[in-house]
Amino acid sequence: MSDFTLTKDADGVAFITWDAQGKSMNVMTREAFELVDSLVDQALADDEVKGIVITSGKSDFAGGMDLNTLAVIREEAGENPAQGLFDFVMGGHRIMRKLELAGMDPKTKKGGKPVACAINGTCAGIGTEIALACHHRVMTTNPKAKIGLPEILLGIFPGGGGTIRYSRMVGAMAAAPVLLEGKMMDPAKAKGAQMVDALADDPVAAAKEWVLNAKDADLVKPWDAKGYKMPGGAPYHPAGFMTFVGASAMVNGKTQGAFPAPKALLSAIYEGALVDFDTALRIEARWFTHVLMNPSSSAMIRSLFINKQALEKGAVRPKDIPDQRVKKLGVLGAGMMGAGIALVSAQAGMEVVLIDRDQAAADKGKAYTEAYLDKGMKRGKVTAEKKEAMLGLITATPDLDALKGCDLIIEAVFEDPGVKAEMTKKVEAIIPEDCIFASNTSTLPITGLAKASVRPEQFIGIHFFSPVEKMLLVEIIKGKETGPRAVAKALDYVRQIRKTPIVVNDARFFYCNRCIIPYVNEGARMITEGVSPVLIDNAARQLGFPVGPIQLTDETSIDLGAKIARATKAAMGNAYPESPADDLIFWMEELGRMGRKANAGFFDYDDKGKRTGYWQGLQDKYPLAEEQPDLIEVQERLMFAQVLEAVRALEEGVLEDIREGDVGAILAWGFAPWSGGPLSWIDIIGTPYAADRCDQLAAKYGERFACPPLLREMADKGQSFYGRFDPEAKSAA
Repeated sequence: MSDFTLTKDADGVAFITWDAQGKSMNVMTREAFELVDSLVDQALADDEVKGIVITSGKSDFAGGMDLNTLAVIREEAGENPAQGLFDFVMGGHRIMRKLELAGMDPKTKKGGKPVACAINGTCAGIGTEIALACHHRVMTTNPKAKIGLPEILLGIFPGGGGTIRYSRMVGAMAAAPVLLEGKMMDPAKAKGAQMVDALADDPVAAAKEWVLNAKDADLVKPWDAKGYKMPGGAPYHPAGFMTFVGASAMVNGKTQGAFPAPKALLSAIYEGALVDFDTALRIEARWFTHVLMNPSSSAMIRSLFINKQALEKGAVRPKDIPDQRVKKLGVLGAGMMGAGIALVSAQAGMEVVLIDRDQAAADKGKAYTEAYLDKGMKRGKVTAEKKEAMLGLITATPDLDALKGCDLIIEAVFEDPGVKAEMTKKVEAIIPEDCIFASNTSTLPITGLAKASVRPEQFIGIHFFSPVEKMLLVEIIKGKETGPRAVAKALDYVRQIRKTPIVVNDARFFYCNRCIIPYVNEGARMITEGVSPVLIDNAARQLGFPVGPIQLTDETSIDLGAKIARATKAAMGNAYPESPADDLIFWMEELGRMGRKANAGFFDYDDKGKRTGYWQGLQDKYPLAEEQPDLIEVQERLMFAQVLEAVRALEEGVLEDIREGDVGAILAWGFAPWSGGPLSWIDIIGTPYAADRCDQLAAKYGERFACPPLLREMADKGQSFYGRFDPEAKSAA
């Protein structure tokens, strides 16, 4: 069987059906693309064929390109990978252009065969680009179906003609948000954005009807017609010039120049608008190849597509453990975290028992889900029936006996070992013996918490990030006695709530907080040195971080930082490294400047909670240095502070799989996504440079930048992390 097949009906319509063999979603391979080429030739050469309908044999239309294909082509090209990639992309353009011109006379633009695309479900990437090359696009009315060009989210941009076609179709101003944000649209929005031409309950029948009634003029794309002018104006037109000025400002404002793909995409649109359509396609191919040759794109594709998908499919799940999907979940604590956990679990169809000290507190936690659903109803995304059904899944009560029959408990009570231990003992006396018990702690070691359990092999950490319903990552922590069934249970539960899991071994702060804390501490240290907080935060944002360390501290609350510092100092005793950052945080706490929640922190806020600027009182205690450090110096301090902790976590066995280190960093705290994650970043800059830079930073700023032995060894051998550690490896070599 082939991924594409051609059939012809009695009315003379040829149906090219995409049904990738052995896959749940259609993804395009090089072999499949070559088959499309031959089937289009076959249909165009057949005098009995009046037109073509391209559709899918699956419930969805397409999931995009098999990105592994690009890596294979790069390798096959040997010493000239850019030429190999460019030739492949141009081969795709040739096939799409054949589809678009469909045998019409080059001069008169007549005599072509109509080609329609019947989009029966979700359609992304190359699938959308194929649709854009067709003469007519009909999409299902099913609101759950989505269509778009999300490539920018993976560090590339639509390189199969989508960038040039869509921008010429709607103009640069309208195309820029769609292409640069990579959002998937429902059918109604897609029609409004001209991504599709029509909606139908039966898109195949509607596409066939259009094909049989299409006229020659219906087949000519705007850019192939005489007198074509780009909507909104080309770059040399006064209006068009301002459009591109605005688009450039928008790109740099949102990305701070950290991501190569958005700049390349805008360049392709700008330069392509100055020339004829076929030349514009070559320009798009050139810029697409340019992005593919940037190590950033390979790193982003690997982490945000290949590795992320592997982790979600159970790459690190213990083998030979039967299905552990959760049927009835108990959540202890109905505060912000517990309420969020109840919400996402009910969304996944689980029965949830939400426990708190009294009925009022438990009801308040359930009300969080109700408020969330009410917002969804106002946006037309939630029906009254769905709201009633979801709320019906959540039982809010102070009665622990309601936990009988639960197969997973997630404890989200106050972050105090004594309180957690007491709750563990009470609940284990009620729940079934085979029930898994998880603690949603962000800092307390799981092995210590498990001492309160009579079944430590069934005790595990499931660390959510706030707000639960928005954050994509869940960190699963194995204690010293945690057994494989508990790990499988946690992983299966995370898959049920459609989040990405990473599994780490127990250690103080686990993995994510272990790396985040040095990031915010380094920012605080710089303030005490007289570095401008504006420089610190902007340096981070220009690295691609969503917020700088100073702003992040305000958002998460300053008293939380003070609490963590005190608890860590108490636990480590004399081994605790004294830091000027602690002095700053304690001082801010004493002043009552707790951050956003107090409307006063490193920033000043207005009555509505909007930031009005950095608090000038900082400079009274820590005057600005007359000479500010170089931007790159600030950025490297912020990067190495985090990255070295990731290396140490791998070295110590906290991380068992480097994929989890990279994916976790990007999804948990937005670590420079363009880099592919901390370990990928070291691979980009090279371990020898990283080790040398560690020595320089350590000599200037202290032992926290000391080069870890693992990194030193790899630098001496000229190794890379992804070269040395096989993605399937369970521990460091």
